[in-house]
Amino acid sequence: MNGTPPLKVWVVDDDSAVRWVLEKALHAAGIGTRMFERAESFFEALRDSRPDVLITDVRMPGIDGLELMRRLIALGQNLPVIVITAHTDLDNAVAAYSGGAFEYLPKPFDVDEAVALVRRAARSVGPAATSMTEPPPVLPQMIGQAPAMQEVFRTIGRLARASMNVLITGESGTGKELVARALHQHSPRAALPFVALNTTAISADLLESELFGHERGAFTGADSRRIGRFEQAHTGTLFLDEIGDMSPALQTRLLRVLAEGEFYRVGGNQPIKVDVRVIAATNQDVDAAVRDGRFREDLYHRLNVIRIETPPLRARREDIELLLQHYLRDAARELKSDPKAIAAEALVVLQRFDWPGNVRQLVNVCRRLTVTAPGAEIQVADIPAELGGPAARAGATPDWSASLARWADRELEQGKDKPLLDTAQPEFERTLIRTALARVGGHRQDAARALGWGRNTLTRKMRELGMD
Repeated sequence: MNGTPPLKVWVVDDDSAVRWVLEKALHAAGIGTRMFERAESFFEALRDSRPDVLITDVRMPGIDGLELMRRLIALGQNLPVIVITAHTDLDNAVAAYSGGAFEYLPKPFDVDEAVALVRRAARSVGPAATSMTEPPPVLPQMIGQAPAMQEVFRTIGRLARASMNVLITGESGTGKELVARALHQHSPRAALPFVALNTTAISADLLESELFGHERGAFTGADSRRIGRFEQAHTGTLFLDEIGDMSPALQTRLLRVLAEGEFYRVGGNQPIKVDVRVIAATNQDVDAAVRDGRFREDLYHRLNVIRIETPPLRARREDIELLLQHYLRDAARELKSDPKAIAAEALVVLQRFDWPGNVRQLVNVCRRLTVTAPGAEIQVADIPAELGGPAARAGATPDWSASLARWADRELEQGKDKPLLDTAQPEFERTLIRTALARVGGHRQDAARALGWGRNTLTRKMRELGMD
């Protein structure tokens, strides 16, 4: 019988359960396998045959996964490698991609996803044969096991050999500058300057000079030449935070620098050539800003070559325990005291909290609890009411009221033009109507009575809200 020979996948993992799961899943998909508990036996088998795809763990006794990839490159074996590991952090992700891994898959993984990944890897030409070097030190604050953070780590890893522009979006306090610094640290420009500028921290009148510099006498008070941030970042990386608030005139100047690689100092007549990687960040809905004409579409496309979304803390609650432990230790070092432990019941309360200020708020809470909690272990009673502590559960403020206040605060922070009530009131009424109708099985008369309206009022409201 003629046809394409079946795929051959070899798995190197010291975890017998992982080998068993992968073997069953790959066989069910018609893919041939060989299983190895240690990398040494894998290399012995490689003398006589080779697989189409290799799956390997990172941490193993003897030769680990990263050393395994180094040796494959040294042997000239251009195999597509899928790296799997339970030790999911930015360091491992970057090291895996820098070593030429086809993909990085954190445990626990979906077996169907693993099989699909194997088929894609088999169609690839294998990893680039690059020499692996030790990755630069990782920022310790880049902590996360949640899927949303793993995606951030994977993107940073994929960009480890690139210098393209990146746009980072996400709420305030989610660590956008940390991501920018990690992108720089794990790039070919790592040893070159990293210059950060929060564009909202400087008045609009001075921001142009801050970015591009000025010549002596360019304006009142310009007593000497000033080198701007673009020149300071030459050959390195410039991080522009809160880019969504930049004025239209400065957006135009920034676009020219990105397009042509040159600019003029304020008051200058000689073009300045620069080679700068720009990483921009914003907590605004930049797509909406483009649609509304508040942000130039051509500049958006120049910046948005690669986009990274930093997840809010409420979308990665499984990371809250790790973050609390880390920042409680940090707070203890800062305050020269013993680190506090956290009781299981107190941890549950903090994991339920929505953290509108995200990781930045959690860091400050750790400092506060380190000072205010009297014992060596933080108890539920130590948690303030505004964080969901005992007073909050006693009925001081309804949960929905606190959530509404946090939503309003975010809307005001982002400078939305639409009045708050125009957005909130219709959605508030829709929610109450849907809930009342669901509770009474869709009977409008009963729903109207529950809402305190007449049936005709309910019907009119539903028509006005597009619910009829």
